[in-house]
Amino acid sequence: MPRRTVFGEFEGHPVEEVVLTSAEGVTVAILNYGALVRDWRVPVDGTRRPVVLGFEEFPPYLADSAYFGAICGRVGNRIGGARFTLDGVTHRLDANEGRNHLHGGPKGSAKRLWTIRTLAEDSVTLTLHSPDGDMGYPGALDLVLTYRLSGYTLELEWEARTDQPTPVNIIQHNYFNLMGHGDVLDHRLAVAGTAVTTLGDGQIPTGAIDPIAGTRLDFRAGRTMRDSDGAEIEIDNNFVLPTRRRREDPVGRLVAPDSSLTLEIFTDQPGLQIYNGWKIEPGAMGLNGEAYGRFAGVCLEDQNFPDAINHPHFPDCVATPQRPYRHWCAIAIRP
Repeated sequence: MPRRTVFGEFEGHPVEEVVLTSAEGVTVAILNYGALVRDWRVPVDGTRRPVVLGFEEFPPYLADSAYFGAICGRVGNRIGGARFTLDGVTHRLDANEGRNHLHGGPKGSAKRLWTIRTLAEDSVTLTLHSPDGDMGYPGALDLVLTYRLSGYTLELEWEARTDQPTPVNIIQHNYFNLMGHGDVLDHRLAVAGTAVTTLGDGQIPTGAIDPIAGTRLDFRAGRTMRDSDGAEIEIDNNFVLPTRRRREDPVGRLVAPDSSLTLEIFTDQPGLQIYNGWKIEPGAMGLNGEAYGRFAGVCLEDQNFPDAINHPHFPDCVATPQRPYRHWCAIAIRP
């Protein structure tokens, strides 16, 4: 069975950690705070290399504004103006990024204690109840997330049931660094998307969808996160994924600079937000004593489109009692 220990304390309650281990020697440590992935290690050349950003102790997570490893919702990413209209009723959300609403608000799922419901040899299932009016959202929402580790692959399956229509877009916010140190600018990134949702003020989509061919965001063939002159490329964009693809088709790929590890991500979601950590504030001491700073990790966040609730032509993000929210993702990191 997975190892289960107390990792810290939050609002008078124990923060628990569950460590999943595969026969190949991969380990994934998951906290019930934010249902976050704290540590993920892959055997490479006789060592166990950390491949995500995280902390050795719990207190830094309370000060963390970068959502390291967290599960963000009800609606991950941004909602412009922290408001939306649904069935003729305007709902005002808690703003936590200027006038906008980010990652479910200041007390979203990333900042809550989840309940560990079940443990199995290769998996852990966590649950979270979000009451009607939570962060301004209509309806009560019951969220179930299962992490399952098989070999080198971590699968995530979400289901969310509500008693009235409400927007839902749950995202995993892992920062990957396949070398375990330094920055990620020389990792090779490939994304299946051929377009992005164009951004306006506050990184809120304008509603336009523009092709990436020939732009700085053209990662279809795979390349580093630098311009031809070596300049850093700051990325925080939602890539529009092909609608006709098979479950086994990766939507994103990341390759370590020395080719020692390759990551592939698979999802049933319509978008993939790539954020290469250019806003990480320097100074946070992470796993193995690594000092995190700008570009320390890259997120590949499978998701619905940002601000989809305010753009009727974007994919539908509304869950209802008759249509629960479901989301599947698999991330494989192999030598």
